[in-house]
Amino acid sequence: MYQGIAASPGIEIGKAFVLKEVEIKIETANIAEEKIVGEIKRLEEGIAKSREQLIKIREKAERELGKDKAQIFDAHIMVLDDPMFMDEIREKIKSERITAENAISQVAKKYVDMFNSMEDEYLKERAADIKDVSERLIKNVLGIPIQSLADLAEEVIVIARDLTPSDTAQMDKEKVKAFATDMGGRTSHTAIMARSLEIPAVVGLGSISNEVSEGDTVIVDGNKGIVLVNPSEDTLRQYNELKLEYQRYKEELKKLKDLPAETKDGKRRVELAANIGTPKDVKGALEHGAEGIGLYRTEFLYMDRETLPDEEEQFQAYKQVAEAMNPRPVIIRTLDIGGDKKLPFLEMPEELNPFLGWRAIRMCLDNPELFKVQLRAILRASHYGNIKIMYPMISSLSELRRANTILEEAKDELRREGIPFDENLEVGIMVEIPSAAITADILAKEVDFFSIGTNDLIQYTLAVDRMNEKIANLYEPFHPAVLRLIKNVIDASHRAGKWTGMCGEMAGDPLAAPILLGMGLDEFSMSATSISQVKKVIRSLTFEQAKQIADKALEMESPAEIKEMLNKVLEEIK
Repeated sequence: MYQGIAASPGIEIGKAFVLKEVEIKIETANIAEEKIVGEIKRLEEGIAKSREQLIKIREKAERELGKDKAQIFDAHIMVLDDPMFMDEIREKIKSERITAENAISQVAKKYVDMFNSMEDEYLKERAADIKDVSERLIKNVLGIPIQSLADLAEEVIVIARDLTPSDTAQMDKEKVKAFATDMGGRTSHTAIMARSLEIPAVVGLGSISNEVSEGDTVIVDGNKGIVLVNPSEDTLRQYNELKLEYQRYKEELKKLKDLPAETKDGKRRVELAANIGTPKDVKGALEHGAEGIGLYRTEFLYMDRETLPDEEEQFQAYKQVAEAMNPRPVIIRTLDIGGDKKLPFLEMPEELNPFLGWRAIRMCLDNPELFKVQLRAILRASHYGNIKIMYPMISSLSELRRANTILEEAKDELRREGIPFDENLEVGIMVEIPSAAITADILAKEVDFFSIGTNDLIQYTLAVDRMNEKIANLYEPFHPAVLRLIKNVIDASHRAGKWTGMCGEMAGDPLAAPILLGMGLDEFSMSATSISQVKKVIRSLTFEQAKQIADKALEMESPAEIKEMLNKVLEEIK
């Protein structure tokens, strides 16, 4: 048995198809001056061939997966056409006298490392894109054939070291029943694509791709993060029963799409919203029954470019989402960048501890003109839908007041220019720093709402870098300190007549739903594919039961004890 990370739920049984990686040998020795022209030519031929392949992949993805999934390959083609990226490779070949493949590898590594260091899930996906494009380009420069999942002869379980966006876009989705990979986490491309396709996946398995043989019988349990190879007849029989049981459960979930997220006794109703990164994500949110957008990350507009997006470009992006969701609410988070997220057009200092550094609202307050352009665009878009503004990484009342001062300046400018906007637009903050959670009663007087960003709140509260594998086990959402901070924020907002939502990963965890419901959380915002599972938990409990569960959890001393109780609750309501 192999234990990994449960990346996409479900159970599948089938024959293994092992996707073998071709070893790429990169020549690192310097080249003679007269060979530079030849290396540049190899690079240009590789770019042309890669572009041709990606255009074909994009067309196939659009036909079989839909326009929204195909758009990822527009981003891949843009990497090939990015003058900054490609000129850096050309310059390396010339100035350092190295081979084309070596230059591609070095420049790509720089950008992959940069994006991998970022905290935001959506931005981390950019690392996978750049890695995928650069590996394709290197193979084409070296003349190495590129393996494809397009022509599978039978239904299989794909076993791989990792899967690139190109791998998943080309695969025959009727034949691939599940994924199991050595690499990856819950936010990796493979995990995201598996959830999108609604097929089981277990990632982070270590070395399974070297230990499974082609044709082995494999069970992928995406609910528990388990993979079994060549199981006994008894185990196969047991998992076939579990698979049927899970299929029945999924059919039940589908019936919940248009039902309200209210408790069994009808005494408590909450809002289930979706987190999105770009306007194209709205379609998936609506398909899964989202009642609003609880977190619209705006960073995508600022990344992968050499100049700041102007007000009009931002306005059009925000307006598109507002109109598509209207009258449902759309909470737009202002720019959450800086420190760990570099922008080529902004001078940013190198920092020893970027997660505690010059980022998010801190950077915006130091760049009021940049900030005001975004606020004007959001305000203008508010005329076309139910938009709310949310500031990230607020740690004190003074920061909130300074941000609101700039917002009022933007409003005054628009009034003078005769440009309409929602005069009653709500303004809230993300609570992701312990100081904000502890002083929520003070902050609640000057906000319309809170949204708890648990991803940061957990790592700041427990002093755990969640990107550090050595201490990842200490990153614990159910730590009593985290639960008490969450309860404090909810209580403070309610005493002030305000509401509290949550937009961190914890909001989409069915295991956490009973506690959060019982604590009085008003809005849960999550990945769209998690909505129906959380809704089922909420509709299976009375409000009194949820409050009792929350009260018990808040009295418990360890995360293990709390999770044991919650697992029993979920078993009972399945």
